[in-house]
Amino acid sequence: MLSSYENRWKIFSLVAISIFMSTLDSSIVNVALPYMMQELQTDINTIQWVVLIYLMIVSSLLLTFGRLSDIKGKKPVYVLGFTIFVAGSFLCGMARTHQFLIISRALQGCGASMLMACSPALIVDVFPVHERGKALGMIGAVVAAGLTTGPVAGGILLEYFSWRFIFYINIPIGIIAALSGIFVLKTAQRTGENEEPMDKIGSLLLIIILSSLIAFLTQMSKWGIVSIHSISISGLFILACIGFVVNETRSDYPLFDMDLLKIKLFVFPVISSAVLFAALFVIVFMMPFFLTYPCGFSASKTGLIMIIPFLFLLIVSPVSGMLYNKFGSRLLCMTGISILTLSLISLMTLQPFMGILSIFWRIALAGIGTALYVPPNNTAIMSCVQPSKRGIASGAVATARNIGMVIGVALAGLIFTTSFSSLTNGLSLENYLPGMEPFFMISFKRTMLMGAVLSIFGIGVTFARGKEG
Repeated sequence: MLSSYENRWKIFSLVAISIFMSTLDSSIVNVALPYMMQELQTDINTIQWVVLIYLMIVSSLLLTFGRLSDIKGKKPVYVLGFTIFVAGSFLCGMARTHQFLIISRALQGCGASMLMACSPALIVDVFPVHERGKALGMIGAVVAAGLTTGPVAGGILLEYFSWRFIFYINIPIGIIAALSGIFVLKTAQRTGENEEPMDKIGSLLLIIILSSLIAFLTQMSKWGIVSIHSISISGLFILACIGFVVNETRSDYPLFDMDLLKIKLFVFPVISSAVLFAALFVIVFMMPFFLTYPCGFSASKTGLIMIIPFLFLLIVSPVSGMLYNKFGSRLLCMTGISILTLSLISLMTLQPFMGILSIFWRIALAGIGTALYVPPNNTAIMSCVQPSKRGIASGAVATARNIGMVIGVALAGLIFTTSFSSLTNGLSLENYLPGMEPFFMISFKRTMLMGAVLSIFGIGVTFARGKEG
């Protein structure tokens, strides 16, 4: 039975806080990467792991916690998730070395994965079918609000304090949200609560799959494609994938229900979502470096510029959610990912001397395209699975999104650093001088081209989903 109207919006508010916090943390960290790199005296290949380890841990554990929320209920997963997220944030702020910061981000990612795994399922559980598009569209606006606030807050904190405060601001909000969850979620519907066992083998294999994939993508330029290391890690990835499929097929209580792969309107939207976020995070990862180095902008100015795509995401997401009920997902999603493709292609022509407006409209396209895509895509996925499997489906959606982010960051780092190092005879970005601008821009253009190729592939996958029944 659905919750009362009042309780429904209490749960929505709580879910909104968790999503706001996790997205705020993502966008605020990207702005701070150049400053972390300088203070911790490391390079771009190392500092990218501050982003990568967080996304990799989230991706590895989302299905596990989605399944756990189906078994034990969403309340304990949600409350514990916020507790771990707060602890990880505190340790990140205290880090004095890049190694400790990366380990702390892994802990923070564990908490974030618990929050992300059950948040969409909580919304779908308490809202009737005719209101889900609107509710998930509003969640899209919350995502945009977190992403919009992040660069501004990050810019201000970096300008007047330190990058450490971008983690400290999570602590008071997280504590309040965890305590609120204990009371608000006690009446939330728990559609699949039971005593079924966890699929521990499946969880381990998924971690191996993602870890080996990211290790290959980030180290390929260093190892070489046909080296012993690359071949070994590729073999491990393939064996883990095979093992995961076999295990999930044979298990009585699988981590991922393989029957979901029979649903076309589940499979293609999940794949295209991963592709879209991979393309988007090529932009999100690279733009702060472009604005900081060739453009020479301050932290606060960089933060203000990085608001632009997320501001459009904030404005367009609720509209996109409501349009789903009229047009379905394919038309809106095709339009959205096509606009993102135009953004990436236009960024290939960007130069530091072109001015603020030239940057604004290019990255605004990325925000508009993503906003048109995400709400109808998520609504289509969650509406085509039965209630008892929404935890798994919710985890799969978030996993696809985060895998896309990981791949986008890893590929952007790989393409850019390989190109820049080759053009500068082995120099890296921490040695940047004004005379290196042409080499930076060639590498930047190549990275955006790779993102455009990804998004064009996403257009094809999006079209292949067909129309809702």
